[in-house]
Amino acid sequence: MSTDVAGVANRIIANIEKVIIGKRPQLTLALAAYFSEGHILLEDVPGVAKTMLARALARSVGCAFKRLQCTPDLLPSDVTGVSIFNQKTNEFEFRAGPVFAQTLLADEINRATPRTQAALLEAMGERRVSVDGQTYVLKPPFLVIATQNPVDQEGTFPLPEAQLDRFLVRLTLGYPSLEEESKMLSRLQMGHPIDDLKPVVSAEDVMTCQEAVRSVHVDDKVKKYILEVVHASRAHEDILLGGSPRASIALFRTAQALAAISARDFVQPDDIKRVAQPVLAHRIILKPESRLRKRTPAAVVKDLVDDARVPITNKMKATQVDYFDD
Repeated sequence: MSTDVAGVANRIIANIEKVIIGKRPQLTLALAAYFSEGHILLEDVPGVAKTMLARALARSVGCAFKRLQCTPDLLPSDVTGVSIFNQKTNEFEFRAGPVFAQTLLADEINRATPRTQAALLEAMGERRVSVDGQTYVLKPPFLVIATQNPVDQEGTFPLPEAQLDRFLVRLTLGYPSLEEESKMLSRLQMGHPIDDLKPVVSAEDVMTCQEAVRSVHVDDKVKKYILEVVHASRAHEDILLGGSPRASIALFRTAQALAAISARDFVQPDDIKRVAQPVLAHRIILKPESRLRKRTPAAVVKDLVDDARVPITNKMKATQVDYFDD
């Protein structure tokens, strides 16, 4: 793999860490999604830097950036754009909405109504927007970073399954440790560090990394491992709706990106284990009786991964990494 994906990723992570402290695992998974041409959903309670992470990532890459603050009165045309009649030319002119940015931050997406949420479906799935019978192709690399509060918060509209499935990963940041929060207070004393954040890579660098990720080798045994995990979700006793073929593709692509970010040209089973929860947990629906027993999607995904047989490939043997069949 000639492109230095790991080097580009390290520059972006180092830049974001000037603002976000102690969240390197989440930053790595967010970049894996970006390099996989996927979208990122950040879900957590208010005040844990979800929006700040999205802004820092957008500022670290030299791409056109727009922010969309989602509210219940937001209309689909506020997202995609609208055609306005020009009296001078006697013609309708299309005024593009914020979705036409290369990086779109949809802040508190679950405060928008389902109708407005659906306005993002075509853009996220096909990288294009249809308005008034015209189709507009979005400029690459296109990334949607959405934040949302937990669904039990007031004034929220839970994202439907089709919308959740468009997000490659769902990440949770969690509270910082005491030491990390102390560092945060020191950094914020004289001003916010994000105001001084500059781009460290270009849009072309990101697109080159996205192309390079596709060439990361995935052994047939590792492919079977991915399929065993996803197919097991369709027959698990606690799951009402298991992973779709899109879930298999998402695991495959995200694992490729994670391997490239780790400076490897092949995928290991550990890559699958690491991305399984952020890729699969939001794509499965538990049975009502399982939810009553306090089962969580994260715990069920862990069971799926633990029950699947871990393969041993020739490349893994060459690197002297021991993996055992379960």
